[in-house]
Amino acid sequence: MLVLGKQLEGKNILSLRIGRPVGVATQPIINPNNLKIEGWHAIDSSKKDERIMLSQDVRDILPQGFVVNDHDALTPEDELIRLKDQLNQNFTLVGKIVVSDGRKKLGKVADYAFEKNSMFIQKLYVAQSVVKSFSGGTLIIDRSQIIEITNKRITVKEPTVKEAEAVPVTA
Repeated sequence: MLVLGKQLEGKNILSLRIGRPVGVATQPIINPNNLKIEGWHAIDSSKKDERIMLSQDVRDILPQGFVVNDHDALTPEDELIRLKDQLNQNFTLVGKIVVSDGRKKLGKVADYAFEKNSMFIQKLYVAQSVVKSFSGGTLIIDRSQIIEITNKRITVKEPTVKEAEAVPVTA
């Protein structure tokens, strides 16, 4: 099942053990090499400091927020040695410029959808400029179309399907 990423920013982190929120998720930690959500930055409700909630600690994602076992799912950043590279990169997906392999600017990433169980990003929703949005709307790009991801832009395969000409309807 796919979940929209921006829909989860600012959602509660709910504990199964104590039955109430233990924090609030602020933004995802995305690995740019494979587009996997490794975890989320979170604000701890009791200590009011920033912590990290690893995606492997998430039991479920509900409309109310993330479900974890208990408060121990929120870890201080300095304890996560393996994630240090991703945390230092501070990679953000929303707002990245998307270009085709023909160097044509397609727009900017407005949102993304990820698979709830694997936490891999599957779709990018690209907002086009105002002029292009009147004729085409939002572009949806599958992860298989992505060629390269850098700190400045995302390069995708050029679309090969041309718009079909309008055929008059006869009665």
